[in-house]
Amino acid sequence: MRLVKKQKINQLLGEELPEKITSGQVVKGMVLNGLGLVSSPLYLFSKFFEGKAIEHLIGKGVKTESFNDHKLGRVLDELYPRELNEIFMSIVLEAVKIYQLETSTVHLDSTSFHVHGDYHIDEDKSEEYQEPKTIEITYGYSRDKRPDLKQLMMDLICTNDGDVPLWMRIGSGNESD
Repeated sequence: MRLVKKQKINQLLGEELPEKITSGQVVKGMVLNGLGLVSSPLYLFSKFFEGKAIEHLIGKGVKTESFNDHKLGRVLDELYPRELNEIFMSIVLEAVKIYQLETSTVHLDSTSFHVHGDYHIDEDKSEEYQEPKTIEITYGYSRDKRPDLKQLMMDLICTNDGDVPLWMRIGSGNESD
């Protein structure tokens, strides 16, 4: 499974040799960081891996300093215009096959995430500049009792046996369930 994901990302974005770390390894690091529920600016990202077995987690020869804000920013910039749901689904389908996950019954849930800061929507942009369509970070029904903050929504479908994510969608903050 680990190789499948890194290979798909590398195949999509290409590999720039001689890079110290591939795009697939960067994405894997971002996923591991996200699973650790750590929220920090990109320039502090490498600190997440300090004291961890990074070569075991990411790959041989990978150093913590390879996760610098420039590399992470380039990978995010390359991923932004791609169809991320297709990438996610291809990885999920591989996992379902490899681990023989049961998908006859699944769980669907949606949740909101509040955000801090000032988010503006440029309504003067023409349609050609709105692809891929971005979500609207705005006020909506706040599940975490923070109606004073703007938010975004996330829908997630997981397997019944092991809660493996099968499908995910991020939506505007004022969407209904």
